[in-house]
Amino acid sequence: MTTLSEQPEPDVVKVSILNEESIILGFHLTKFMLRDVITIIPSSTYVICTDNNIASIYLSKIVDSFNLICSEITLSKGENASKPRLITYIIPPGEQSKSRDTKADIEDFLLSKACTRDTCILAMGGGVIGDLVGFVASTFMRGVPFVQIPTTLLAMVDSSIGGKTAVDTPNGKNLIGCFWQPKRIYIDLIFLETLPEREFINGMAEVIKTAAISNELDFINLENGVESIREAVLNPKRDIPFQGATIATRTPSQSLLLSVIMASAKFKAHVVTHDEREGGLRGLLNFGHSIGHAIEAILSPELLHGECVSIGMIKEAEIARHLGYLNQVAVGRLYRVLNSYGLPVSLDEKKVLDLVGKKFCTVDRLMEIMKVDKKNRGDQKKIVMLSSIGNTYEKKATDISDSIIRKILSPEIMVLPIKSSPNISSTHVTMKTPGSKSISNRALVLAALGDGTCRLKGLLHSDDTQVMLVALQNLGGARFEWEDNGETLVVTGGGGNLQIPDNELYLGNAGTASRFLTTVCTLVSADTATKTKKHTILTGNARMKQRPIGPLVNALRANGSQIRYVEKEGSLPIEITPSQTKLKGGKINLAASISSQYVSSILLSAPYASESVTLSLTGGQVISQPYIDMTIAMMESFGIKVERLEGDVYRIPQGKYTNPSEYVIESDASSATYPLAVAAITGITCTLPNIGSSSIQGDAAFAVKVLKPMGCTVTQTETSTTVRGPLIGSLRPLPHIDMETMTDAFLTASVLAAVANNDKGEECVTRITGIANQRVKECNRIAAMVHELSKFGVVASELPDGIQIHGSKIQSLKSPIDGVKCYDDHRVAMSFSVLGCVIPDGTIIREKKCVEKTWPGWWDDLETKLGINLLGIDFESSYHDSSEQADSFANKHLQDEKNVSIIFIGMRGAGKSTLGKAAAKALNREFLDMDHHFESTLSTTITEFIAKEGWETFRAKETEIFKSLLNTHSSGYIIACGGGIVETPSSRDLLKQHSKNHGKVVHIVRDINDIIRYLNEDVTRPSFNEELIDVWDRRKCWYKEYSDFEYVSINTSNINGITNEKDMTRFLKFIVGQDTNLIEPFDFFGRTRRTFFVSLTFPDVNPALPNIPTITHGVDAIELRVDLLSQNGSLPSVEYISQQLAILRRSSPLPIIFTVRSQGQGGKYPDTQEKEMFLLLEHAIKWGCEYVDVEIGWSPSLISKLIKKKGNTKIIASWHDISGTMQWDGEEVRRRHRVAQEYGDIIKIIGRANCLSDNFKLQNFVESRHSDKPIIAINMGADGQLSRILNQHLTPVTHPLLPSKAAPGQLSVAEIHKSLHLIGQLPKKKFYLFGTPIAHSMSPTIHNTGFEVLGLPHYYDIFESEDVAAVKPIIEDAEFGGGSVTIPHKISIIPFLDQITEHSKLIGAVNTILVDENKNGRKLIGDNTDWLGIFHSIKDSIEINSKTTGLIIGAGGTSRAALYALHQLGVSTIYVYNRTQSKITELIDNFPTFGIVPISSLSEPIPIPPQIIISTIPATSNLEIPNEIFSFGKGGIIVEMAYKPRRTKLLIKGDEKEWIGIEGIQVLIEQGVWQFKNWIGKKAPKNIISQNVYQNYN
Repeated sequence: MTTLSEQPEPDVVKVSILNEESIILGFHLTKFMLRDVITIIPSSTYVICTDNNIASIYLSKIVDSFNLICSEITLSKGENASKPRLITYIIPPGEQSKSRDTKADIEDFLLSKACTRDTCILAMGGGVIGDLVGFVASTFMRGVPFVQIPTTLLAMVDSSIGGKTAVDTPNGKNLIGCFWQPKRIYIDLIFLETLPEREFINGMAEVIKTAAISNELDFINLENGVESIREAVLNPKRDIPFQGATIATRTPSQSLLLSVIMASAKFKAHVVTHDEREGGLRGLLNFGHSIGHAIEAILSPELLHGECVSIGMIKEAEIARHLGYLNQVAVGRLYRVLNSYGLPVSLDEKKVLDLVGKKFCTVDRLMEIMKVDKKNRGDQKKIVMLSSIGNTYEKKATDISDSIIRKILSPEIMVLPIKSSPNISSTHVTMKTPGSKSISNRALVLAALGDGTCRLKGLLHSDDTQVMLVALQNLGGARFEWEDNGETLVVTGGGGNLQIPDNELYLGNAGTASRFLTTVCTLVSADTATKTKKHTILTGNARMKQRPIGPLVNALRANGSQIRYVEKEGSLPIEITPSQTKLKGGKINLAASISSQYVSSILLSAPYASESVTLSLTGGQVISQPYIDMTIAMMESFGIKVERLEGDVYRIPQGKYTNPSEYVIESDASSATYPLAVAAITGITCTLPNIGSSSIQGDAAFAVKVLKPMGCTVTQTETSTTVRGPLIGSLRPLPHIDMETMTDAFLTASVLAAVANNDKGEECVTRITGIANQRVKECNRIAAMVHELSKFGVVASELPDGIQIHGSKIQSLKSPIDGVKCYDDHRVAMSFSVLGCVIPDGTIIREKKCVEKTWPGWWDDLETKLGINLLGIDFESSYHDSSEQADSFANKHLQDEKNVSIIFIGMRGAGKSTLGKAAAKALNREFLDMDHHFESTLSTTITEFIAKEGWETFRAKETEIFKSLLNTHSSGYIIACGGGIVETPSSRDLLKQHSKNHGKVVHIVRDINDIIRYLNEDVTRPSFNEELIDVWDRRKCWYKEYSDFEYVSINTSNINGITNEKDMTRFLKFIVGQDTNLIEPFDFFGRTRRTFFVSLTFPDVNPALPNIPTITHGVDAIELRVDLLSQNGSLPSVEYISQQLAILRRSSPLPIIFTVRSQGQGGKYPDTQEKEMFLLLEHAIKWGCEYVDVEIGWSPSLISKLIKKKGNTKIIASWHDISGTMQWDGEEVRRRHRVAQEYGDIIKIIGRANCLSDNFKLQNFVESRHSDKPIIAINMGADGQLSRILNQHLTPVTHPLLPSKAAPGQLSVAEIHKSLHLIGQLPKKKFYLFGTPIAHSMSPTIHNTGFEVLGLPHYYDIFESEDVAAVKPIIEDAEFGGGSVTIPHKISIIPFLDQITEHSKLIGAVNTILVDENKNGRKLIGDNTDWLGIFHSIKDSIEINSKTTGLIIGAGGTSRAALYALHQLGVSTIYVYNRTQSKITELIDNFPTFGIVPISSLSEPIPIPPQIIISTIPATSNLEIPNEIFSFGKGGIIVEMAYKPRRTKLLIKGDEKEWIGIEGIQVLIEQGVWQFKNWIGKKAPKNIISQNVYQNYN
């Protein structure tokens, strides 16, 4: 092990900032840094502030180093010199620590340590530490010196440089702070070696950003050095100690890493020096941040800062491209370099979607967030514009209009029709189109396989070529560099020497790349295979996995190549195993009737085969011959001449391509068809100077062969093409055209044919043939065109190898309301954009980004060059462009239902704010009070506003603010509205619209008399000037009509432990689908379990509330029989029922079955009141009942209407044969079953047994039915009780405490269990407690009580033994049902078990043995419920947040369960005290991510005092309990794991401090009931268990 004394003097690089060389970079700087700080910044006290993560890795070493160096320096000054002291302060990691509270904590700590102005503070950590600690230094003692020691890449190149310090507030990030320059910034790159890979990638965004705006050479280093830079950080060499400290020991990768980080730091230092306080130049550093910050505001913390900025850079570069400041080459380079380092470049990427889950960024939300910037002016935003790589358009941010930003950000685009005018024919556009995709891909393969260096000019910069380029790089086939600002790609070929790539090659939907690379990958050398890299895998997106590649693979397999389909036969992904012969060669037969790309694939790689290749094409007519000719011509340009023989046979000689010094890629002829078609359809003139008759691409003939016959004037030279269109609406149809030589252009021809007609009244039909291969492109293009054209009103149909289109007059066509679906196909999108140029009212093109496959700048060119106006559209936003064309799309608000904001309405004083705040915390949402928002927006109180402006103006302004709020806070919020929000029609319409957009509007109801009493005491709001009861009478119908749900708040704080707030959380989780509280159909092992519901028969549930926990023993749901309720002897009102339901909700967490049984079905509700019954059932859904029983005999229209509204409620479709005539083997029951299956989620059919055999018929019916829906099938009466015993799902049961049974023959849970045992369906099992000493254990009382109450035949006993082997015959006995394990066997029992759960593995101990018996055999599984006992004892007693800390006393076995419980509760910092410190070290090693902080004394001050204390030591220990551990104040929680004596010293001391004490016996009971549930599959009767345990215990 190396020591500090052995550390060499590092070679450092210094960077000047503000005229001082205070930025120091290098490797292994600890010794240098400490000596430099002590020398340059002499102080009496040095303070290192860091976080738990950094402290656990580096702090102790740095403290030791400081002390050593300090001693040396002090000694050198003489014996009278005083030695400075070092103190440390550790905070929890994460953004939540960057707060005013944490700042105050640090300052209090410094004062408590008697720190003075003679103090130097060292901030060691990432951006949070640097910003926070820098702010502390700036204000402590009016400013003390501080030093930045950044440990993350992001902090090294960004936040540590420049002197910005700040803390966050609830209103936003970095809102309070100042500029305070650090005295030194030590950038020690060795810190990066312990940085998680994602954090390293996150920081690379800032490095790339800086190079992009400042220096192209630095950018080129980043482009070419991807692997080296990643290696230096993620896989560093450690051949010698302190590698990299000196130049002599520095690896090339380390040197490159230092170079790129130094370049970033140097540029930022330059900017800060010339613009310290952000006057303009410093704004350049915000490239990517304007949009990136808006994305981060929505998607943080799921997406990291650098990831958001990366996406922001691409979007801001696209804006610059749109405005003509930046070319596509530069955008492509930026895209590639970000992508190559693993950064996201789009919100649509799979890895982004996986990270952010259900969060999404609508354009409206992004625009709204971007408003909040002091630098903005009106509808102009300040955004940094690139002009090229390394340069910006201005030396400051540029003003960009909202309309342009919205256009670029929007996922859809609206093409507006060109305005016809007499002068339109004089419009002449000259423009260049991108390079050919076909030629670009072929050139990349040829140059990569060739020998020598080739400069490719005119290369297409698109998704497809990007995929090809990256794949060839990963195959090690060539080296790529850029010249001429990215206009030229320099390819140094590898001569065909390829290697197995590190990862699979993902090709997206790039068909050309997939076909060409399939053969290229057979050339991979077998010598490059390793144990971990044996194959090359080609894969792609979902569509790519459908596209055929079978004929090519078959040909290669027949030639000896080893290729395996990984998933679907005939499509990607494929696995290619290299062989010594590589591509064998010789005679190859290939079916070429599907795609010419198969032919080109073999042609391109054939020269490198082991034998010369003779390629014979079979299977009929060869598709797209011009593309094959193109391949052959290009191969000749690279030195290989292909000989074409008779009968579609080609001979390819062996050899190597010789790269020409330069190869110019001509313009893409397929892409050229779009601007020429725009000219044709609009009547303008368009000239393309870079595509003509000499082109080797078949599509170059499109103008002559398609547009000229349709009526256009065409002039074509060898190198250029000009088209002038006829008057709008004057194109002529093409009766028949064979487009086999230009198949990709058929889509362009199709949209022109859609508006082709003639004046002779003849049939305007265009027939295009020869395009069968277009069915296997990015999509089935022929089917796609037929379907999408039909949306416009165009009649089109498929032909065997083509399409037929009936032309229509333009005025008769209408754009589709939901836009054009593009099927992720660039050619579909661009073709329909051509049609959109003339369609009235505008045409929406969805998936607009798919054009990036071949023409990334198409939308820019369509607008800025061809003059077609475009609008940005976002179907996900509730707001669209304010044009008439966009208004019809305003209802397209397709937000995710679970995250859409929830709106509370109801009378003032109903509890909207109280309940909303509590629920928002539980649901991880933000809470917003509309009244408070109104006041903060207008900077006045509501009372003052009404006094000045009046009620009418107040209501108008309230509606205006509410509308704005719904736009900006449409998801992720709970919004409590003022009571009068329903008073105006416009606000009511907003509520209705929110519901239509999948939002939830909840009416909070409270007894009006309670509200009146409450409001009479509230003088903070203006009076209504009328009686409150009159206000209620006026509003209540509106509240009901405009709400989706209704929540009844009752005037009680707690019934059986359930508060209004807790129940509200359950209610909201249910309605949004986050937790639907439905019955668990399976047990711990995934086996179907028997379930029950108890039918309440009380006329009023109030008197029965104390008995509800007992009545519900063993059941899974509660049925509220509404028809049995009685209100003063009459049918209950809706209000009475809602109160009964609310009271029941507070008494039990079990799901509710809401049943209104009619008289005809054996109940008491009048048969004549069908509509009234269904109103009650609709209310049940609004009240959030989990199950609603619906009798299937009622009107089908009413049932269907109800089902449409059910939301997350499950429908029990029921039928009761009260007459007793239904036969279980007859037609009626099958008919009833069919109806119930149609309507219900659960089927319930109740018959009547006249004899015992009727129950067997019932069983036969259940077993013979064909349905996966659960069924409740029961016979009524005494003879039918056997059916109740045998029913598996939701058997209705009674209880002795009920006044009566809900139906004749009902049994209790205990009676059913006993009966099941008697008929052999529930065998007796034996359960044990293993350990010693256990004679006085309460476990037998816990479990035997549970067995007895539920009528189970099992028995629980103790088995005391010091020898764990003695339990082996017991647990292997067939009667063994499960066991509890205590000391000393919790670890030694593990070898006797078949497996243990993940919880047990993490805790390292087993306290529960479970038995899994199924058809495959019997398994013994070890589990741990100790942590569950602790977890659930604490969970409902305290609110856990980011600042909550815990303290565990003791570091023995039980402490592990305590640690695990606190971690699962969300406690991020856990202090541990133990007399033997090595035990704590062991815990830290075992739980490295749990935030464990060791303390050596309970009396020492803890930075954030614990709110939870868990004692895991014996009560007999003589540990003194100091007052310091209660420093949190009142309301903390103590969990005492020892349960003898019942009240320990710790609990008694806690009582004195007014802490909540949880006794050891409580934890024992809690873990016991979880054991019981896992063994039996049912909740234990906890109240009776607790009663018996305490009785026996006392």
